[in-house]
Amino acid sequence: MVALMCVDARAQEAVPTVFAPGVISGPLHDSAPAFTPDGRTVYFTRSDGPDSRILVSHLDNGHWSAPVTAPFSGQWSDMEPAMSPDGRFLVFVSNRPRSVGGKPLDGFFMGRSFPGHGGNLWKVAWENGKWGEPVRLPDVVNRSDSTFAPAVAGDGSLYFMRPAADPRHFQLFRAGWHRGGYEEPQAVPFSDGHVTDVDPAVAPDESFVVFGSSRSPARQIDLFIVFRDQGEWGTPIHLGNGVNSAGSDAEARLSPDHQTLYFASDRLAGIEPGTVRADWDNGKYNIWQIPLTPWLEAHAKAPH
Repeated sequence: MVALMCVDARAQEAVPTVFAPGVISGPLHDSAPAFTPDGRTVYFTRSDGPDSRILVSHLDNGHWSAPVTAPFSGQWSDMEPAMSPDGRFLVFVSNRPRSVGGKPLDGFFMGRSFPGHGGNLWKVAWENGKWGEPVRLPDVVNRSDSTFAPAVAGDGSLYFMRPAADPRHFQLFRAGWHRGGYEEPQAVPFSDGHVTDVDPAVAPDESFVVFGSSRSPARQIDLFIVFRDQGEWGTPIHLGNGVNSAGSDAEARLSPDHQTLYFASDRLAGIEPGTVRADWDNGKYNIWQIPLTPWLEAHAKAPH
């Protein structure tokens, strides 16, 4: 209880800030940053209406470069890049056809059809100083054409979301990586399909996951953290109204050292009276960041 009270006090002191305003967080919908292990390159999603692409930016002399389209993106609607902790590959979502000459994938989720806006998970490997050709992950992972939000653990295991048995909700799954292949995905214990759970961000050692959820006390989609101790997942903890806003807070991502949380939010930034609101500060998704230290330290001090 004392540890949780310390979380509350320190979390109230921490205020989310916009990540690279006007450069990476721009006037369109920007979300889902995936950093290389050195933290000096970031891939992220930029969406304009129903169409999305993956952009890349580099850190140079303390400033992020103007984003450009990643070499493996731009033709189809691509989004939600997730970097492997070792930087050797990246998994992303795309509506691209399963095979050459096919049509874009249709989606069905939240109880509705989305023609041309489905998603499968694709993998692209970093080889000889450049990205190779994307490869669709096997059917054991892409059983649904509404498979989204990948996250890669240190051993290669994959977390993602797809519609629950009740298709009005999304549910979180884990596909273990074993002997060079993915095992049958299993729903994670803290996501039972009775509420919508989205966008898992997993620590490399799978000691915790940050995710979005409509569960109580969320107002729309709020961010939660859940810890795993001795192989057992605990109860998700709401990150509080200092992190969560009255709108949508989703697309959780972790810094390479997993000490900073990045997330997408449609909140407006506070401005000084008499100043003009920036063009990026328009109620569309921007990328925000906040230290996870209060929650990680409090959990480390709590009895288990």
